[in-house]
Amino acid sequence: MAKGKDIRGRVILECTSCTRKGANKEFPGISRYITQKNRHNTPSRLELRKFCRYCYKHTIHGEIKK
Repeated sequence: MAKGKDIRGRVILECTSCTRKGANKEFPGISRYITQKNRHNTPSRLELRKFCRYCYKHTIHGEIKK
């Protein structure tokens, strides 16, 4: 039995405060998490509070395009 569309799709969450600062020599990188979401229940972009190891605090991580 073949699957039509992926109902549970893989999404990438990226720290919003790191992307505003930009990744350069002063800031080592941008925190990213990989997770899944149900596209039927959550059609809009996902935003979760996760720990950013570059900011050393919990920040909002938003869904980005692949």
